Amino acid sequence: MVLLLFAGCSNSGNSGSEKHIDTTKDELILAVGNEPETGFDPALGWGQYGSPLFQSTLLKRDHDLNVTYDAATGYEVSDNGKVWTVKLRDDVVFSDGKPLRAEDVQFTYETALTSDSVLDLNILDKVVVKDPVTVEFHLYEANSTFLHSLLTLGIIPKHSYGDQYAENPIGSGPYKLVQWDKGQQIIIESNPNYYGKRPFFKRITFLFLNEDAAFAAAKAGQVDMAYIPASFSKNEVPGMVLESIQSVDNRGIMFPYVSSGEKTDDGQEIGNDVTADIAIRKAINVAIDRDALVDGILEGYGTPGYSAADGLPWFNEETKFEDGDVNAGKEILAKADWKDKNGDGVLEKDGLKAAFTLLYPASDVTRQSLAIAVADMVKPLGITINVEGKSWDEIENLMHSNAVMMGWGSHDPIEIYNLFSSKMAGMDYYNSGFYSNPKVDEYLEKALLSKNEQEAIGYWKKAQWDGATGFSLKGDAPWAWLVNIDHLYLVNENLNIGEQRIQPHGHGWPITDNLVDWKWDEK
Repeated sequence: MVLLLFAGCSNSGNSGSEKHIDTTKDELILAVGNEPETGFDPALGWGQYGSPLFQSTLLKRDHDLNVTYDAATGYEVSDNGKVWTVKLRDDVVFSDGKPLRAEDVQFTYETALTSDSVLDLNILDKVVVKDPVTVEFHLYEANSTFLHSLLTLGIIPKHSYGDQYAENPIGSGPYKLVQWDKGQQIIIESNPNYYGKRPFFKRITFLFLNEDAAFAAAKAGQVDMAYIPASFSKNEVPGMVLESIQSVDNRGIMFPYVSSGEKTDDGQEIGNDVTADIAIRKAINVAIDRDALVDGILEGYGTPGYSAADGLPWFNEETKFEDGDVNAGKEILAKADWKDKNGDGVLEKDGLKAAFTLLYPASDVTRQSLAIAVADMVKPLGITINVEGKSWDEIENLMHSNAVMMGWGSHDPIEIYNLFSSKMAGMDYYNSGFYSNPKVDEYLEKALLSKNEQEAIGYWKKAQWDGATGFSLKGDAPWAWLVNIDHLYLVNENLNIGEQRIQPHGHGWPITDNLVDWKWDEK
C-alpha cells in the first residue's frame, strides 16, 4: 500500500543503507498528519493548528509565543476594547498576482463568521474597511482573545473565493497547492509572489498515512519526516533521527463537580456524589505519580501535566505541586471523614462508597493506558475507579455524571474560559463537569474584557490561583491533569527544522508552523 502511494513521487529520503543526500535538492516528502476533512479553506478551520501554508495571517507568534506581524504592520485597540484597527502591508500579493487589500480581510472574517466550522467569531459585530490597507474590527464587547483570530485565520481572496476554494486555494502564503490526490497526498510548491522569507524547499509532498504506514515509509527511506506515536520511539531508523517536541497537548481527568440529582434539558444525568467531594479530587491529584505516567506510558516523551496551559505565557507556575504522595492523599481523605468501615479496602462516607467510573474513548490506546494506570495508583487510597472504554457518542451522553479522560491544548487562552467558566457548563465538551466558582468567573470575565494580552494574562493566572481560591489543585481541583504528550517525528538526519515552539493539541499539522525555516544541513 505504501509503495502504491509513492508511485510517481521522487525519493528525497534515505535508503536503509544511505546516510547522506544531495543537500542542494529542494524537495521534501512528509507524512506528518491526516488529510484535512474540509480541505484548505481557513473559513472552515484550516490552519488553526499550524501554518495555513497557502494563506497569510494578519499576526503570528514567534518561537517564544510573542506576537509579531505577518500580513499586518501593526494594530491598535480602542480604549473601550471594542474596536481593533489593523494596518496592512502594501506589498502582499495573492498567488494569482492580485494584491491583498482590506476588502479581502473584511470578506475573510465575514465569511468565517457565517461558516459552519470550528471557528468562533460570535464576538464580532462588523468589519469596516477604512482604506485599502486599514481595517477595523468592531466587537460587541471587549474580548482579549480576539487576538487569536488575528493570529490564526488565513486571509482568503474576495475576487476568487467560491464553492471549490477548499480544493483549489488561492492565497498569499509561502506555498501554493498544485496537486491533491484525495486520500493519498498533496503536492505544494513555493509561491513566487510571497513577500516574506523565501523557503528553501520549493516543492513538498504531504502523504496521508496512518502511523503504521508512516513508520514503514520512514524505515524504507521514502519520507524525510514521519509523525510517530511513542510506542515506535525506541526503534532506530538508519538515516533518521528522533525529534521530540514539547507540547501542551494534554490529557487529564474531568471530574463531575456537582452532586447528582439534576438533568440537562435533553435528559442527561448531571453530577456525581463521589467526585463532588473536594477531598476525593484533591487526594487523587496528589497521589498520582505523573513522572511514572510519562516514563511508563509515554516512553519518557512528555511532561507532567498541571493545567490546560502548561508552559504557555498564561500558566500560573504557582499551581505546580508535589505528587506521587499516597500518604498525603490518605490524610486528605481521613480529615474529610472517609473511612474503611467494612474492611474491604474501599473508603466510605455517609453510606457512600468511594467508587466511580472513568470513561475514555475506546479507540485511544494512550488514554486507555493512562486510565488504567491512574486507577492502579489511587487504589491504595481506598478509592475504586472503574475504567470503561466507550465511543464518543456514548461518552457525550454520560460525561456530565462520570469522570472522563479528556484531551485539550491550545495557544488560545479562551480554552481556559471554555473549560472553567460557569457560563460554559454543559456546553459541548467544555465545562462538562458543571464547575462553578464566582471568584473564578470574575477573573475569567476580566481576562476577556482586558484591552491587551498582558493585562489578560494576570487574570488568567488569578483564575488558576489567587492565593485563596482558583480552579487549580490548590483551589477547587475540578480536574486531575496528568501529562503533556511530546510530539514525535522521525526526521532525515540532514534536515534542519529550525527552532520549534511548544505545540498545541495534535489536530492539523502543527509542525508546519515554521516550514519556511527548514533547510538541509551540510554534513
